[in-house]
Amino acid sequence: MNHPTVHVHPDWIKLLPEVERAIKASQPVVALESTVITHGLPRPVNLELARRLERIVRETGGTPATIAVIGGELCVGLDDEALERLALDQEAIKASRRELAIARTQRLSAGTTVAATMALAHEAGIRVFATGGIGGVHRGGSGDISADLPEMTRSPLAVVCAGAKSILDLPRTLEWLETAAVPVIGWQTDEFPAFFSRSSGLPVPARADTVGELALLLRTHWELSPDMAALVCVPCPPEEAIEPEVLENALERAETEAGQEGISGQALTPYLLARLSELTGGATLGANLALLRQNARIATELAKALSQQMQ
Repeated sequence: MNHPTVHVHPDWIKLLPEVERAIKASQPVVALESTVITHGLPRPVNLELARRLERIVRETGGTPATIAVIGGELCVGLDDEALERLALDQEAIKASRRELAIARTQRLSAGTTVAATMALAHEAGIRVFATGGIGGVHRGGSGDISADLPEMTRSPLAVVCAGAKSILDLPRTLEWLETAAVPVIGWQTDEFPAFFSRSSGLPVPARADTVGELALLLRTHWELSPDMAALVCVPCPPEEAIEPEVLENALERAETEAGQEGISGQALTPYLLARLSELTGGATLGANLALLRQNARIATELAKALSQQMQ
């Protein structure tokens, strides 16, 4: 029988009491990121989605831990008042790991990216994280690589996602993950999902068809590589997925417009996602919401399986 060790979180993390109780009792907890709330979705869809994801985690049998920075406090778990405050805050910044100290010392509010959410979730003792798509290697010759990727080598979470965002260079992103020895596991698929599209034509090295199989694979991975994350890649629900050709045409136009307007860096991804929604008549927004809901449910089932295997 496995007896999990008691995790002691640093005092600079503010844990929601409900989340703290669940972690101490080794109950299933699912981390949720917050840049999708502050920068990824239009208002009021952002608040509706944030509440919906938390409800899905609870209804599936887990405890949600939406992670964000609120007035300089590094929060793991938000009550509804804080969630609404964040969703309505047009001054909230986008914080990756490097911005956490800035947000804390300047008492800013921030949506946390995949990287920052992973870092804080790991410090809190959470093992499972549900998100939309991770960042990766950008297209073209800019050399831009998302901070999400190196975070995979130091925060050992199961990152349940729909692959990397479609606006990225997916082959190079997979090569980066391979070089860094980050496992990429297809959930009931042999292909790497392309966020809004179910297929990228790129194979994944491992596949899991049940949560029990997935949980065993992850536990074995962490025994061998205790500091490494693993990607669990879930294709977008078929009824909301977008055909790759449609997406590629819209993306080419959006990228051209971004270049003409001089948009780059952290501002590029939110711009492209918003423009894609306009160019596809809202289809990418619908796909984004559907895959986020699906990932929250599957992540909770995984967290439950991991918790049961540790009893």
